Amino acid sequence: MDSSTKRATRGGARRRSYRRAAYAAAALCASAALAACTSSSSTSSSSSAASQSSASGSASSSGSASAGGQTVGVSLILKTLTNPYFVTMKNDAEAAAAKDGVNLTVAAGSSDGDTQTQISAIDNAISRGDKGILITTNGNAVNTALEQAKKAGLFVIALDTAPTPPTVADITYATDNTAAGKLDGQYAAKMLAGKPAVIAMLDLFNNQVVSVDVDRDHGFLEGMGINPGNPNENGQEAKTGSYAGGTYTIACHQPTQGAIDGGRTAMENCLSANSNINVVYAINEPAAEGAYAAIKAAGKLNQIKVFAIDGSCAGLKLVSSGEFAADAVQYPGKMAVLGMEAIASLARGGSKPSVSNGLSFFNTGTALVAGKSYSGVTIESPTQGASGCWGS
Repeated sequence: MDSSTKRATRGGARRRSYRRAAYAAAALCASAALAACTSSSSTSSSSSAASQSSASGSASSSGSASAGGQTVGVSLILKTLTNPYFVTMKNDAEAAAAKDGVNLTVAAGSSDGDTQTQISAIDNAISRGDKGILITTNGNAVNTALEQAKKAGLFVIALDTAPTPPTVADITYATDNTAAGKLDGQYAAKMLAGKPAVIAMLDLFNNQVVSVDVDRDHGFLEGMGINPGNPNENGQEAKTGSYAGGTYTIACHQPTQGAIDGGRTAMENCLSANSNINVVYAINEPAAEGAYAAIKAAGKLNQIKVFAIDGSCAGLKLVSSGEFAADAVQYPGKMAVLGMEAIASLARGGSKPSVSNGLSFFNTGTALVAGKSYSGVTIESPTQGASGCWGS
């Protein structure tokens, strides 16, 4: 997702690692763009780590050669290490590197938008002779450095969000945000059981177009059986009509900036426009948390159901408590591990990873976590989802 939608707005460190076996199984399928297969993991070797930090950013390295394997240098370059989403990428990748003979160097900006630290890390990766780079870019200013890395023979994988233009990276590993939105929308339609839907759409922005914003918004509407209208812009669907189970009204489209405060203000504005709202789509968990606070203050908890996207461990607890009706999850650690192992495989003579069928990126998967089952919708329980959540 775009950095505006990440857990940096949530406050509090959240981290929980993926189970290593799931990574190893999926990683062997990366070159064929498959979602799953079976495998045994290699024996872990001892690892060493050294780290350094400065006001401009941070860097660390770890890894060791696996039995019979060639040590491969890989750089993981993150937006920041203050955001639990990216911390999960770092921790999971480091754990995998120690087992897979990867000499992983981690660097991160001191803040979101710090491109200079990322450019320095790219230059260092070239000088070190790394085989590849995994990056969540802080902006287009890094593009020239990434192109230089590719010319030097490094394989570049963007994580979470494709750069602009996408061809700056050799491939992107990310969540299918449209699919995530659809899961929420399908569940909402089933939950309503034919009742009229009065829908609040809590988006990211209303003054700029961002792919994650459009993809999730449109996915939710499509999941409910509503045509989004303009494929490139939010808020262009018919404001009344029929969804998969009955009739609907779009009560509002409000920006949240992906933040708790923004979600609360947006929800307050929506309730002022239409007090009959019974379904809330939220771009991410922080916006959903803010919406819930506004709903609670308005005394409408029994009337309104909130749907979120993210999959943090804290967010899944809110599904368990009933604050969220459902949460479509994504897997940042999986993105980093699969990307790292794809580079290592390529360096050892394997084939280049391919995009997933019908997509322009490698889909690292999504699932819907909800507290109640409905016929025709596949869900995971909060307990099941917790085995792959991120943060703490």
